[in-house]
Amino acid sequence: MTITIEIPEELVRQFVPEGQDPNRAALEPIALEGYRSDRLTVGGVRELLRFDTLMEVDALLKEHGAFLNYTLEDLRQDCEVARQVAERV
Repeated sequence: MTITIEIPEELVRQFVPEGQDPNRAALEPIALEGYRSDRLTVGGVRELLRFDTLMEVDALLKEHGAFLNYTLEDLRQDCEVARQVAERV
């Protein structure tokens, strides 16, 4: 789907940093709010902003104070997987 938004040129100059793509400047806040409100996953942010890697998503989220949702249960699960992998070596 394509959504077109018309913004007067003088306003675009006020909120789009010099050298940044105006389309990107409009999409980033949408992606960030979508992530913060749990309407977008990390994968959704990656797809919306056309990032190549999850590291790029992580960097954007950190830059804007929207950190990955990583719970205590996620940590426990990761520790268990690490233990299992370590036992194989």
